[in-house]
Formats: sequence, C-alpha cells, structure tokens
Amino acid sequence: MNEPNRDVIDFTKEDPWRVFRIMAEFVDSFEMMSKVGPAVSVFGGAQMPPTDPWLAKAEELGRLLVKTGYAVITGGGPGIMEAANKGASEAGGISVGLNIELPHEQKPNPYVNRLLEFRYFFVRKVCFVKYASGFILFPGGYGTLDEFFESITLIQTERIQRFPIVLMGREHWSGLADWMREKLLDGHLIGPGDLELFHLADDPREAVEFITANDPQRRAANGPHA
Repeated sequence: MNEPNRDVIDFTKEDPWRVFRIMAEFVDSFEMMSKVGPAVSVFGGAQMPPTDPWLAKAEELGRLLVKTGYAVITGGGPGIMEAANKGASEAGGISVGLNIELPHEQKPNPYVNRLLEFRYFFVRKVCFVKYASGFILFPGGYGTLDEFFESITLIQTERIQRFPIVLMGREHWSGLADWMREKLLDGHLIGPGDLELFHLADDPREAVEFITANDPQRRAANGPHA
C-alpha cells in the first residue's frame, strides 16, 4: 500500500496556518526588541575583504554609538555588520543581530550579544525600522539599497515618524544622489524636499552627530527648540 503524500496532508504548510508562524515570529521579536532601548540600525556589505577600510570605520561607528547611548542593530552577519557589532560589543553596549535563514546559511557573527533568528524577511525588516532611532548605511549590495529605499519611502509617505538616515561614503553614494536629483526630482517624480530625507557623510563621528541631532526622541526630550 502506498504511503500518503505528507506534503499533501501537512496542514501546517497551508497559507492560513502559516499566519500563526508569522505571528509567533512577530511576538518573539517584539518581546526582545522592546527591551533594547534607543538603537541605530547599521547596514552594509557582507562580502568585504578584511582589509577594506570601511570595516574599521564601521567598528569605530559601533563604539561611538554605544558611547552616545545607543544600541547597535545589524543583520547579524559578516562584513560591515560584524564590524559594527564588534565595536558595540567591545564598548560594552548592546549589540543586536537580526539574522535571517538563507539557502546559503548566514551564521551570526561572534560579536552579537542579542540574537534573533528570522524565517521571514518582512518581519525582520519591521524590526529594523520599528526599533531604530536612525539608519546608517555603508556601501553594500541589494540588501543595503533595499533598506535605504524602503526607509525613505516609509518616511516620504508618512507611514512612520521621520528619523535620520545617513549614507556613509560621499564618493560611493554621490552618483546615486545625483541620479535621483536629475531623473527623479527634475523629472517631477519626487518632491523638492525628498532629497533631504538622507544625509551623506564620510566620518563616523559626523554620522553619529547627525543621528543625535535629528533623533526625534532626543529632540522631543530636549524641547521644541533643541
């Protein structure tokens, strides 16, 4: 007698039941992240060689953010993520890694002291935004660009409160900014203020100063004229 096809009878793989797995991932992540406190999400390339100078800057950035009173949130992987987590951890701060299950497994870096494992990209992306006082994006690939454009879209459409976004590396990002000005702004596809939703910087200290000066929670705490 033929065995039944387990994929057919496994109701937990049906879409209505998948909702409960998604919900559980939201509950677990919200429970942990709600206890982290003020934090900044840091993004950047995972495949940079160890000698890349951006890694040293990301490590310095992690240290500076902790000294300024922020936790550091990254995707938990190698490259820029590991460097930022290292700086935060070695400075004695909270170093969060939001790791994602991928076909080519991404292992959490050793400098994460608060770890969450995600099955769903969209749940993970909610945590990057919901619990961040700002974004800092180093040179990176599609994932970094995705986080950049999603964050400025959410701010532009007023779906979230505006928070500071820093693109690290003027030379790296200036071509994209020029294209946005020429093709999007001059083409009347975005508004005049939409290019002011992000700031270009080269130095980690400059980036942290911009974050603290424009953090909506800090501005509210310091009064309307801060």
